[in-house]
Amino acid sequence: MPEINQLKAIAKVLKVGKGSRIKNFSAHIPIYIEKKNFIVKTADSPDELYAALRLRHDVFLQELLKRKKRSGLDKDRFDKFCDHLIIIDKRSGNLIGTYRLQSSLHTKKWYTATEFHIRYIKRLPGNKLELGRACVHPDHRNGITIALLWDGISAYIGASKSSYLFGCSSIKTMDKEEIKQIYHYLKQNGHLSEEHKVKPKGKFKVPGLKRGVKKHLHSLETIDHLVMKDKIPSLLASYLRVGAKVCGIPAIDRSFKCIDFLTLMNVEDISAAFRKKHKID
Repeated sequence: MPEINQLKAIAKVLKVGKGSRIKNFSAHIPIYIEKKNFIVKTADSPDELYAALRLRHDVFLQELLKRKKRSGLDKDRFDKFCDHLIIIDKRSGNLIGTYRLQSSLHTKKWYTATEFHIRYIKRLPGNKLELGRACVHPDHRNGITIALLWDGISAYIGASKSSYLFGCSSIKTMDKEEIKQIYHYLKQNGHLSEEHKVKPKGKFKVPGLKRGVKKHLHSLETIDHLVMKDKIPSLLASYLRVGAKVCGIPAIDRSFKCIDFLTLMNVEDISAAFRKKHKID
């Protein structure tokens, strides 16, 4: 996994030009938090950005898909315009977690809009913050790291005065029956919203899912919470606990062999206890 001080050579692989934001990368909104053995901050240099992209490559491509790129980076056209929350372990100097943050203060183009129709979400009042590309080093997938990510997100919400958070929450499955079961479970437990008329775009639709979901919802069967606990990733579960909703049926991301639920949270709906703990104004 990447160390901050060992990544300068990656810039040569990218062959970026003089005017590139990547070559001259700095944070739109600087965040810096120290907690015991960890630093939570927004990447504020090319080396820190490359470290985040390298970790994403190691997790999303090597670990999950068993493939790699020559550059050793997971990157797309949105990265250079975003802020990137990173967690650094002070004991090793390693970057152990990252989360991509994109504020309406700095863009009107969203990664989420490549998979979903989000016209009504774009029209929501106030500043909006898109979250995505969350990944954590396998040795640090625990409650401490989730709490650190939330600390960073909370600080960014305050600094950007964001009213809404949204983004794609991924679940590692391509099985249609399992997808229907997950959707059913979310609906039964009050986590689903159709209010914002979110729909997957053409190539991201799960074939036959809409009809299958309607048929499945007529069942009186209650989905076992313990069965579903292992299917819902911990970060998505933490969103749901503090009031987030998933909007409509999921999209299928064949390149990463997963489904994505568009997740939306009104900052005002976050529980008082959580707001106090993470200092959200």
